[in-house]
Amino acid sequence: MVVILFRKKIILVVLALVPLLTWFVWQKANQPVVTDTYRLRPEFPPLVFLPGSDQGPKVHAAASILIESKSGAILFARNAEQRRAPASTTKIMTGIVALERGDLRKIVTVSRRAAQTGGSTIHLKTGDRLSLKELLEGMMLRSGNDGSMAVAEGVAGTIEAFIEFMNLKAKEIGAINTNFRNPHGLRAPSHYTTALDLALMARYGLANRRFANLVKQKTALVEWVERRKAIEVRNTNRLLWYLEGADGVKTGTTNEAGHCLVASATRDNKQLIAVVLNSGDRWGDCQRLLEYGFREFDIIKIATTHRSVAKVRVKNGRPKDINLYPRSDLYAVAHKDKMDLIIPKVTIFDNPTVAPINPGQKLGIIGYYYQERLVNEVDLINLKPVRQRWWFQ
Repeated sequence: MVVILFRKKIILVVLALVPLLTWFVWQKANQPVVTDTYRLRPEFPPLVFLPGSDQGPKVHAAASILIESKSGAILFARNAEQRRAPASTTKIMTGIVALERGDLRKIVTVSRRAAQTGGSTIHLKTGDRLSLKELLEGMMLRSGNDGSMAVAEGVAGTIEAFIEFMNLKAKEIGAINTNFRNPHGLRAPSHYTTALDLALMARYGLANRRFANLVKQKTALVEWVERRKAIEVRNTNRLLWYLEGADGVKTGTTNEAGHCLVASATRDNKQLIAVVLNSGDRWGDCQRLLEYGFREFDIIKIATTHRSVAKVRVKNGRPKDINLYPRSDLYAVAHKDKMDLIIPKVTIFDNPTVAPINPGQKLGIIGYYYQERLVNEVDLINLKPVRQRWWFQ
């Protein structure tokens, strides 16, 4: 009799716990927080004008700009946001799109439309067959307009589809004052860009290892399929031969655009990009800008994605506190004699913050001031999920 009563009590207790257990399981299953750890992706800081960026060396170009790549700092600018014809600097975007969307091993058959393209060429003929890699070398080094048309057709099927990809990519990377009408840069209505936008494109392209290797080549041997023909092409960027650290990127010349040059150089882990449009002395202009940047400015790392810069308490959650990391590396650039004027600042939105918290959620910012002006900042995020304790739900 006692055993039977004991069993009945156990059954009653279990039955009483069923609703509670069901509610607990339902709450766990419906938590809004995802379980994956946040994966940091490389991001480019926006381009920002440093104080005094309107002062610098004398340049002859109608529009020009000098930037430091990692920080996005604009060290010098003149008419940098003025829309102008880009000539063959257009091919920077052509190369970017081709490398991101194309297969370098693909064999491209040259169309009549491509073969008949004028200006600077690599002497393609209708029916010629070359790999996309060979066409890109002919396009970026010798500035072959026929090569750019063959690249576009080989990657997208049609020139028109490829141009759509070019304009989409331009907007994606922030080149909002740019519109492309062809892949080579010959004169066309509403085909324009700015010095600032070209700096953005060059910085984006140089972050791609294949693009960077392509534009720093001094010479290349372009071979047709089955070795029917081969030509040596020489890079039109003269700075590669005599400027220390020069590593890119593209020349351009038309009657409308004048002489243009996008040039990059790297020294002591600092990469500078100079752009000059419609210049009477593009080699001298870019050399003066780059030497000015290396001589007058220095760069320091303020924060890195691999190191926590702040900790916040968490209310009603587990764990009780979390580390915050920059969403991207933050670099600061300043005149070498004014580096002490760089002042980092961390701002936390709520401390304590309240669970649940998703991975990658923005909980603060880290930025830096230079000469008492906020120059740049990046988000502070947590990397792992923080669940709300179930009894607070």
